[in-house]
Parts: sequence; structure tokens; C-alpha cells
Amino acid sequence: MSLFERLFPADRKARLWVLIDPDNAPADDLAETAKAAEKGGAAVILVGGSMLVNEAFDSVIRTIKTASDLPVIIFPGNSRQLSKYADGILFMSLLSGRNPQYLIGEQVHAAPIIRRMDLPSVSTCYLLIESGKTTSAEFVSDTRPIPRNKSSIAVVHAQAAELFGFATIYLEAGSGAEFPVPADMIKAVAESVSVPVIVGGGITNAEQAVTAAKSGAAAVVVGTVIERSGNSVIDEIAGSLKEIIL
Repeated sequence: MSLFERLFPADRKARLWVLIDPDNAPADDLAETAKAAEKGGAAVILVGGSMLVNEAFDSVIRTIKTASDLPVIIFPGNSRQLSKYADGILFMSLLSGRNPQYLIGEQVHAAPIIRRMDLPSVSTCYLLIESGKTTSAEFVSDTRPIPRNKSSIAVVHAQAAELFGFATIYLEAGSGAEFPVPADMIKAVAESVSVPVIVGGGITNAEQAVTAAKSGAAAVVVGTVIERSGNSVIDEIAGSLKEIIL
């Protein structure tokens, strides 16, 4: 089974993905969060962050994999966030921005390393969406997000990505966003492309997760809310998505 098939099963059910940022999760909490993700019904664990000053990336991945049987997928903020111990990587290009470093520069540095590691990858178009405040992703990437009231701009970027051959679209409000990606934007993008749509940033409860999924999100990503509210929120959000079919 390919990595894409593992991440997006043929049953077309919406799923919860849990994001662990090693810079925000103490080492002692990594295993507990991974265990809670699996027990609570999450489907995937993403690992990565905009900055990642934690140098022990291999150790982080191994700790998480020891604690859970869920696929552990790298969500890279740059080309240094790589590990042969992961189950795969979202090979992303920040297509909403015009900074060449995150359009292609980091990817060129990472590609030969990923090949040497024989690390499975899923090509991912990353679209940063305005979220009500400046997020780490916006600041670090030095790019402007797509205005949250301009669904048409997100749509044409997603369509361009599909023509390029990207396997999935990631709509990202950013870590700790004030507002999640608007439902009408998710719906417009999901209806305009044939590839799965991932939605993350600013999702803090089951209601928002369900709204994203019913709007067309194949995967709903939560991270900051777990850091703030604890692992118990995983059960609530994952349970709310169980019966949603795209």
C-alpha cells in the first residue's frame, strides 16, 4: 500500500490528524500525546513546525513511533526536518506565497536526502490562509496569506497545483490561528479539484472540525488545542468525525 493510500483510504471518511510540534511539546509528553492520539481515534500523527529549534528530530520521531502504531508523517517547516525513522513526509511547496525559498529552494535541498533515506512522500500544495493575526508560518516564510474572504484566489491556486501534479491540497490558517479556514473556502476548493483537501489551523473544538469535514476536508489537523487543553480533546474531535463521508 502506498503512503497516499494509507493517508487517504478508499472509504472517503473524514479523519483527524494530530500535529505534534517538538518545540512546543516537552520530551516527556511526546509519548503520552502519541498514545492519546491512537487511543482517541486519530488516524495520523504529523510531526514538525515552522521553526523547530529542537535538534533531536530523529529522537522525537523514534519516541513517537515507539508509543503508537499510527503513521508518523513529517510536516516539514524546512529541509532540516527530516528523519529516516518516519513513515513518510508531506513534500510541500508553499504555493500561496512568492518566496522562492519555500516554493522550491528548501525542496531542492531536501529532495536528495529524502531519496537517500528512501522516505515515502506525498506531494502537497500548501496554501496559507489569513487567520486574523500573524502566525509563525506567515512570519517565518515571509509570505502574505490568501485573504480569508477571497475563496476564488484559493481555488485558482489549488487548480494550478492539481495541474502541476500535486497529490493533495493543504489549507492552513497557521498554528494558533484566531480563526480557522472559512467553510465556504474549504467547500469551494474541495469542489474545484479531484485531490484530497487537508485543513488545519485554528480548529479548537468538535464543531469546527465537523464544519471543516462537511465542507470537504478529508483530513482535519489539530495541534495547538491539544497543547492548551490536553489530550482529552482528541477523543471529542475524532469521535465527531467518525460518520462523516466525503
